Amino acid sequence: MSTFKNIQGRNIRSYTTNPDNPLEGQMWYNQTELKLKGVVASGAMSSGATASVAGYNLGGAGTTTAGLAMGGANSTGTGSLTSTEEYNGSGWSTAEDLPGATSYTGGCGTQTAALLAGGANIPAYASTTSREYDGTNWSSGGTMNTATGSAGQLAGILTAALIAGGDRVPAAPRSIANAEEYDGSSWTSVTSLPAVRQYSGVAGIQTSALYWGGYADTNPGTPNTQYNTTLEYDGTNWTATGNLPAVRKGAGGTGTQSDALSFGGNPGTTPTNITQILNYNGTTWSVNPASLSAARQLMAYSASGPSSSAFLAKGTTTAVSATTEEWNFTANTITPGAWASGGNLNTARDALAGAGTQTAGLAFGGNTGSVSDASEEYDGTSWTEGNNLNTARRLLAGFGIQTAGIGAGGYTPGTNLMAITESYDGTSWTEVGDLNNARFGLSGCGTSTAGLVFGGRGGSPVGQVDNSEEWNGSAWTEGNNLNTARREGAGCGTQTAGLGFAGYGSPSYLNVSEEYNGTSWTEGNNLITGKNALAGAGIQTAALAFGGSLPAVTGTTEGYDGTSWSTRPSMGTAREKLGGAGASNISALAFGGDTGPVSNATEEFTGETTSTNIVDITTS
Repeated sequence: MSTFKNIQGRNIRSYTTNPDNPLEGQMWYNQTELKLKGVVASGAMSSGATASVAGYNLGGAGTTTAGLAMGGANSTGTGSLTSTEEYNGSGWSTAEDLPGATSYTGGCGTQTAALLAGGANIPAYASTTSREYDGTNWSSGGTMNTATGSAGQLAGILTAALIAGGDRVPAAPRSIANAEEYDGSSWTSVTSLPAVRQYSGVAGIQTSALYWGGYADTNPGTPNTQYNTTLEYDGTNWTATGNLPAVRKGAGGTGTQSDALSFGGNPGTTPTNITQILNYNGTTWSVNPASLSAARQLMAYSASGPSSSAFLAKGTTTAVSATTEEWNFTANTITPGAWASGGNLNTARDALAGAGTQTAGLAFGGNTGSVSDASEEYDGTSWTEGNNLNTARRLLAGFGIQTAGIGAGGYTPGTNLMAITESYDGTSWTEVGDLNNARFGLSGCGTSTAGLVFGGRGGSPVGQVDNSEEWNGSAWTEGNNLNTARREGAGCGTQTAGLGFAGYGSPSYLNVSEEYNGTSWTEGNNLITGKNALAGAGIQTAALAFGGSLPAVTGTTEGYDGTSWSTRPSMGTAREKLGGAGASNISALAFGGDTGPVSNATEEFTGETTSTNIVDITTS
């Protein structure tokens, strides 16, 4: 009889606790729990960040860390979109718009070499147009031989793509069986599908593709023919293979001809989409124990991706969606980033300042209906009243940590612009050197001995200002000006690596971000959406911007990686004029603000985390 040692060449090790960072396939005996443990891979869906624009019947390409969503029908289905959005695994950022609005289209390739084919601008649905994307710009691709729409995604890559089936609205009969291959410059008609169909699920590459489900619309006024059939393409011919458990249209997919996945879709006889995931092994389909978190169809996905990871973006759920889900087959459990409720402030207020971290935060000043001098400390669970500011004020800047914080500038009725600076030592506030330029609505970053403030509302006549000042622990020194004057923006980082973003300029809400290197400001890439009265957290190369007004009050969140901004999960409570804290883009704190009335609500942001999937083999 074989033993584990005979097979593996070693005995199972014994530990008092689970080992740190175990590897997939590793097994051990836990002496404390008296159980055999191990690390096994499994498949699961997790939520990703919401895209900026909701849409369906759009093109998809790329991977879970470098994805694309292209065009689509808008949220009402009455028009087509020009939007291109890129996914980095954490969030979506806007890229160059399509040359023309396009929906009922499909895509393939990578984020830097993508192809979009077919579709048109509603009320048209089909065309011979194809377009190519190089990661920066769109250009015209070859003209297709047959006007096509609603074919679903394409199999393959930019230089070796396959499109099959689709819809040629308004011509009748609508559904077609035509198939074409693309070589990076021109389209060639190849063997047609055995029968007309559209909205099939797709996986694989040009010479080894898999198509399943879909439906045929052949006679106006008569019911559509729904499909549960599966077809394999070898680069020349189509071959029927194992059927789906039930008819399906508009499903997402990924993988290869011998190892594919089908996500969601619509059963064809009802308006209700499904959450079911199916596995294909090259012969038959089986039901995966995992499921989508939201039933959906007609989403963006990458048909030529691996079966171990995939993204599904937008589509239709109960309504047209902007949401994202990721599939991962891994030995790790992935928990998506999210905002969660924290302990409430003791004093509800807006226009307050913040400093510190998620587990050691500081909130001070603000507006309760009248100007406030309240100061509170957060321990990661609850807020505790501290000693008050010496001068009550609102719309002031804050930076530093809980035991060494700075509050500068601000506004109070009767005094208006303020230059007052106060320092907090963890117990009490002390008035220190004044700003050189009195102002309110300014932003700040840095430490209690090396700080920076910038922008705001001041001067004579009073208006948005562009000047910045550096703090050395005792006095302020004039620094170089921002490129864009603004008030009620946000900031984070340090005195020598600061980041200022958004705010209100004359006469509009700004999406501009600027980086400070200790000497001068340099314009960076813009936020996705211009807004003011927001808060920020993090450092210059890993920042968060959250809340604000655009001009409607919002809870949207964006992340910055030192180059570009992308979406993050939205706050649970939309608010403006809030306080923010946090030295990291994966651990931030939001508190107070204006939600209609002034608020005492606190939210904590935790970025995506990954943990090893340890299972009890004794009972598994």
